[in-house]
Amino acid sequence: MSEKIILLVEDNQDDEELAVLAFERSRIANRMVVVRDGQEALDYFFGTAANGGRDAGVPPQLVLLDLKLPKVSGLEVLRRLRADPRTRRLPVVVLTSSKEEQDLLESYDCGANSYVRKPVEFARFAEAIQQLQMYWLVLNEQPSAGK
Repeated sequence: MSEKIILLVEDNQDDEELAVLAFERSRIANRMVVVRDGQEALDYFFGTAANGGRDAGVPPQLVLLDLKLPKVSGLEVLRRLRADPRTRRLPVVVLTSSKEEQDLLESYDCGANSYVRKPVEFARFAEAIQQLQMYWLVLNEQPSAGK
């Protein structure tokens, strides 16, 4: 079995650090890759030059996607992922601080697998991350890449 990569798409450095720390505390060994804006996320997925030759044929096991991103919004990233046969089945969890009902609805309309509001308190945030990781990386079964 290949390494399970988690792609965190997050522009807020504090939230990034909290997520990384929460994953480390959960003690499930996965490599986390962080991209900081929507364009960088698209470059990562589709193997464009900005990713230095990353094999786009090896997708992340889980995508944690913020909505409010510079350059390209999280919703637009999600739309493009779902429109491409190479990425349409990737599990994408919207992980956001947005409390807007419209963001929730649009996320699901665009194909999000889950929508999680970032808890403000670190202990609750760490618990949420641990539960996401357990479900999406351990319990959930996904089709093989390219199927």
